[in-house]
This record gives sequence, structure tokens and C-alpha cells, in this order.
Amino acid sequence: MLVFFSIAPLGEGESVSGAVSQIVAMIAGSGLDYKVTAMGTIIEGPPDAVFDLLKACHARMSESHNRVSSKILIDDRRGATGCIKAKIASIEGKLGRDVNK
Repeated sequence: MLVFFSIAPLGEGESVSGAVSQIVAMIAGSGLDYKVTAMGTIIEGPPDAVFDLLKACHARMSESHNRVSSKILIDDRRGATGCIKAKIASIEGKLGRDVNK
């Protein structure tokens, strides 16, 4: 399962990087493959492990903030693994260049 996940406290001012960095540390400690982007984090792993992590991240943010917004986009392709890198590699192969340049 591949998930794009974004979480942020609401009503805490413009910068949320302090709160978000704690969540990224949780994700890093989960053992699941992940990639942090400017707008959220991509997580890959077995559905139960991914959902457990998302629930834990939301609970952690809720402990210190009264209002939390979480956005989750799921790509659940049976048997697929390594999609974080493979999807980008597929596009780069078709374009013949690095997509991030």
C-alpha cells in the first residue's frame, strides 16, 4: 500500500514545522519506507502497518493540539512493492530524464 499523508495542527500560527517534525520522526522510526516532500509524506508498507502508523501519528498530534487536520490519499495495488521509487523511475524512463531537475 502506498499512502500520501499530510498532518498539521490548526490554529497554531503559520509555521507548523516543529509539530510536523515530531510526526516525521515517528514515521522514520516505524521501519516503513517513506519519503518526505514539501507538502506531505509518502509511506509504503502493508496495510495494517500503514494504518496503525497513521492512527498513531494522528493521536500524537492530537495530544498537543486541540485541532488537527489530516489528509490521506491511498493507492492500494495488490502485490506491488517498491512503488515510491518505481513510479518515479517509470516516468523518468518515458521522459528520458530526471523529473526533479
